[in-house]
Amino acid sequence: MKLIAILVFLALFGVTGLHAGSSVHDVKISTLDGKPSSLGEYKGKVVLLVNVASKCGLTPQYKALQALQDKYASQGFTVIGVPCNDFGAQEPGSPQEIQTFCAENYNVTFPLTEKVHVKGPGQHPLYARLTGKDAEYPGEIKWNFGKFLISREGKVLKRFEPQTKPDAPEVISAIESALAAR
Repeated sequence: MKLIAILVFLALFGVTGLHAGSSVHDVKISTLDGKPSSLGEYKGKVVLLVNVASKCGLTPQYKALQALQDKYASQGFTVIGVPCNDFGAQEPGSPQEIQTFCAENYNVTFPLTEKVHVKGPGQHPLYARLTGKDAEYPGEIKWNFGKFLISREGKVLKRFEPQTKPDAPEVISAIESALAAR
C-alpha cells in the first residue's frame, strides 16, 4: 500500500531526472568513495556510462573502456563505470576492493560511482531514467557492461548491449559523432 501511495505521488508531481525528456545530468549519484555527486559534473562532456562488475566474463571490457578514456578524454569524453552486483553477484566487493581491482588489473582512471541496482525494486533513479518505459532506449538492463552514450547536454544518444565491445566500430563511430557535434 505504501508503494502505491509513493507511485501515485510520483505520477502526480513528477520526479526531476526520471523523465525521458529531461537530462540525465539532473540525476544524483554518489562517487565510489561515497561523496554526493551527480552527472551534472559531466555537463559539456560526452559520456559512456557502463554498469560494471569485477567477476564477470565481460570484465576484460575494462581494458577497452580505459583505452577509450585514454584516446578521447582530451576531446571532452569520459567513461563512467557504475558498479553493479545485480547479475550473478559478480560485483561483491567493497568500494575500496572495487577501486583496487580496477586500478591494479586494468589501470582504470575513469570515474566510478557508488555500487547501485540497475534493475528491480531497488533500482537507482539513474537506471529508472535510462531504462523506463518513457526512456529513449527503454528496457531492462540484461547483464553487466550495458552501455549508454550520453551527449554533452545530457541526452541519451545510443544504447549498446553488454556483448557489444567498447571498441566495436559502432561504438567508436557513435562516440566520434557525439564528440564532433557542437
